Amino acid sequence: MSFPSAVDPATGQSRLPSMTIPLRFVLLGLLSLFTGIGLLVARPDLLATYHYNQYIIAVTHLVVLGFIGSVVMGAMYQLVPVALETRLHSERLARWHFVAHAVGVVGMVVMFWTWNLKQVGHFGSVFALGVGLFVFNLVKTLRTIPRWNVIAFAIAAALGWLSFTVLAGLYLAASKCWSFSSFNPIAAMHAHAHLGGLGVFVMLIVGIAYKLIPMFVLSDLRSVRRAGWSLGLLNTGLLGLFFTILLQSRLKPLFAVVAVAGLALYGLEIRAILRTRTRRVLDWGVRYFLTAIALLAPLSVLGLVLAWPGLPATAFTTQLENVYGFLGLFGVVALAILGMLYKIVPFLVWFHRYSGEIGRAKVPSMAEMYSERLQVAGYWTFVGGLAMTSVATALGHVLAVRGGCVLLTTSLAIFAVNMAKVLSHWIKPKVQPAVPARTLNASASPSRLALT
Repeated sequence: MSFPSAVDPATGQSRLPSMTIPLRFVLLGLLSLFTGIGLLVARPDLLATYHYNQYIIAVTHLVVLGFIGSVVMGAMYQLVPVALETRLHSERLARWHFVAHAVGVVGMVVMFWTWNLKQVGHFGSVFALGVGLFVFNLVKTLRTIPRWNVIAFAIAAALGWLSFTVLAGLYLAASKCWSFSSFNPIAAMHAHAHLGGLGVFVMLIVGIAYKLIPMFVLSDLRSVRRAGWSLGLLNTGLLGLFFTILLQSRLKPLFAVVAVAGLALYGLEIRAILRTRTRRVLDWGVRYFLTAIALLAPLSVLGLVLAWPGLPATAFTTQLENVYGFLGLFGVVALAILGMLYKIVPFLVWFHRYSGEIGRAKVPSMAEMYSERLQVAGYWTFVGGLAMTSVATALGHVLAVRGGCVLLTTSLAIFAVNMAKVLSHWIKPKVQPAVPARTLNASASPSRLALT
């Protein structure tokens, strides 16, 4: 397995942006997640009843834009330069992006909650400005990469879908204000949601996993062709799904099958990578991520059921739509993010605080920067909360929804404690006197130590 270097060998300079850039996005994201899950604990009826109301739309945008969007964008500022062996085009643009992003997200969520759609459009425009800066910055970065591969194509596709999603959202807000849209409002909302969920977040999970999973388990991408086909089918299926959902076409199941076929090929490639891995014991950060990938299977089955044109609109089937959205956001995307944060945040802190001390002092490994016991407890609490909330949502049971969300909140509190342990190394590095030179592994570079 070839490990990408966080340091440019030609110049000796770090490829990573300032640690504060991704970290501020991550902290905003975690604050949004705690707020969102807290609202669900306080108002479990939001999941236990039909989802087309102002409050669940506000919470959904808080989770999607405030949590998932923040963490994904912050992580991409770090991961893209390392994974594609280049440097971020502009840190200044990234800082301005954060300002527009934070103002836009907070304003949109508050205005959705009060159902002031004209102001939603105004704050949405600020958010769109931030997205424009983000896309421009990464497109300029992608233009400098030495060679294109499936990871680069996945990132480029996700940036395209992100731009499309934002434009579609602005169109929806404007159409609500001035009543000029001829599309069914629920169909338009579902089409918009699939653009963001499948086109941006799942696309990034697929693309980044093709780089990070081999890196963390010491393996290689087994079939570039299979990986390419998975991305091609996923993009084709999404494009067809958007228009068939929007137009309420009976061809919707066909494109759903195409998208699921892409995810199936993705699963086969991940399985092949894991079968040939050198590192037999998987750390819990990777297990979080792989569990999220595994949840794509039941989510795909549920999506195919809901895509069927003849499915009757009953109280139960409409609750299944809630389960579909909840399982997609919390079961797949959020769990994958939590797993990667267990790799990304320790890496950021370790690289900026300890990489320069290698060979001169004894420094902690990334695994020593947090508690594995807490990591395991957080995993099982999250999975339990996810299962309980999903079943309770399907049955419309308010108290059980609250119980499941309390478990999820407990898991997030455990995660926050572990992240505080990691960040304590940034505030007060734990550097000890150097060990004798003969005990050091001469083949272990700082980048390899940090990434693994």
